[in-house]
Amino acid sequence: MIKTLANQVIALAGLAQATYLVKQIAQRGTADAGDLDAVVRSVFAIDADDVPAVYGGIERLKTGLQLLDRQLAGFEPPDAELARYGATLILLERKLVSDRRMLETLRTGIEQVKEQAEYFGELNDTVYANLADLYQRTVSQLRPRVMVNGQPSYLTNSANANRIRALLLAGIRSVVLWRQCGGARWKLLFQRSAMRKEARRLLQASQR
Repeated sequence: MIKTLANQVIALAGLAQATYLVKQIAQRGTADAGDLDAVVRSVFAIDADDVPAVYGGIERLKTGLQLLDRQLAGFEPPDAELARYGATLILLERKLVSDRRMLETLRTGIEQVKEQAEYFGELNDTVYANLADLYQRTVSQLRPRVMVNGQPSYLTNSANANRIRALLLAGIRSVVLWRQCGGARWKLLFQRSAMRKEARRLLQASQR
C-alpha cells in the first residue's frame, strides 16, 4: 500500500468506525448495517487494489471520518472510551505481528471464513460466529484484552457478542493497514492537525 497521509487517515477512519460500532452494539444492542458491513468485510479484503477499496469506497466510511474529525479536534479526545478501544487495538496489533504462529492461524482462518461469506453472499450469523471464534483463538489470547463496556443484557446476547468480536478483528485489520501505509503512534500526537484536515477533505469527497 502507498504510504500517504490520505491512506493513513482512511485506515484510521476504518478503526474509528469499528470501535464506534462496538460501543453502539454494547450500549444499544444495534448498529447501522451499512457501517457494519463496510468494516467487517475489510477483514477479507487482502488483495484490494487500493486502500479505499478495502472498505468498498470512502463513501462507506462517512461515520468513521466524522468520528475521526471529532476525535482529532483537541489534545484530549471527546470520546475517551473510543480512544481507549483504539489505543488497545494498536498495541495488540504490534503483539500480533510479532507472533508468527498466531498470525498464520489468523490468516488461514480468515481465508476459510471468507469462503463461507462468499458462499452465503452475505455476512450472516454463521459468518459472524466464525469470525468471533477466530478472534477468541488469536487476538483475545494477547494482553491487554479489550474490555468492552455496555449493558449486560446486550453483551450477553450471543449474536451481539459475535458482532463485537468480529468488529474488534476488523479494528485490528484497520491498524495493520494503517501501519502498512506508514502510520505510527507518534504521528497521532504530532500530525493531528494535518490528519484532521485530511479527514475533512475525504469526508467532502465521499459526499460528492
